[in-house]
Amino acid sequence: MYVIWIIVFYLTYKIIIPTLLFQGKNGFFFIAICILTLSVLYISDTFNSLINLDAILNQHFKISKKDNMHGALISNLSEIIITLLMVGASTVISVAKKLQAETQVRQNLEKEKVTSELSFLKSQINPHFFFNILNSIYALAGTENQPAREAIYTLSHMMRYVLYDTRNNMTTLSKEIGFVEDYLKLMELRITDKVQVIFEKPTNVKDVEVAPMLFLPFIENAYKHGISGIYPSYIYIGIQQSERLLQIEVRNSIFENQTLSKEESNGIGLINTRRRLDLIYPGKYELVTNEDTLQMEYSVILKLQIS
Repeated sequence: MYVIWIIVFYLTYKIIIPTLLFQGKNGFFFIAICILTLSVLYISDTFNSLINLDAILNQHFKISKKDNMHGALISNLSEIIITLLMVGASTVISVAKKLQAETQVRQNLEKEKVTSELSFLKSQINPHFFFNILNSIYALAGTENQPAREAIYTLSHMMRYVLYDTRNNMTTLSKEIGFVEDYLKLMELRITDKVQVIFEKPTNVKDVEVAPMLFLPFIENAYKHGISGIYPSYIYIGIQQSERLLQIEVRNSIFENQTLSKEESNGIGLINTRRRLDLIYPGKYELVTNEDTLQMEYSVILKLQIS
């Protein structure tokens, strides 16, 4: 019986609880425990019959038939109680370990989220971008004061968004689109007439909450790898919004003999961007990247489920 109860403990601990109780199948869990308890009683009675326990007890202790039935009932009750204690002990231990593991995972996710957000805010905008823009503004200041003033104003507007509007975990879609528009204005200072940039946005933006500066890594990636000072090139940025879905699509031209490392091509990179999406939108996003060497085009499509 000790061996049987040890088997009951580990069978419940390793199989029944993980596959039934932790999966929300409470009814099946209760049925499994009942079957397990009845099986223990059946094995015990079968073993007693094999060794002819009643005859042995009667031979040595002269137990009457009535007392023998009473003793069998007490024995069965004891076996049921011990079996249920084994089931209870394994359940308590399993639940305690699961709660401990979930608490640890939650703490790790919170730490990773904080770390990710901090590193994101520090390195999201590539420092080379600022150097290039400031050099472009410097070049303009000597000839056209008005474009230089507009560029400086746009840059300060972007910095205000980065420093103040991204302090919280979420921002509004209209502010995020405005930031993208400011970014595109400044990038116009760096590109030539051979580069075509198309930006499409919803006509009527419904202000929903989104993670701040979520679209920028894909756009930065397109500017870094999708434009050329020699060949005609293009960048397409499209933002679409429906009742429950927000989508951004970024496509850019690619060139022969171009060394691409899209996953680590900007600030925090697409790998960390995907990790950030895992933390903020777990199970609520779809990110697809594709490099079409026939069409010489690289594309990124991000779909977010929004409320």
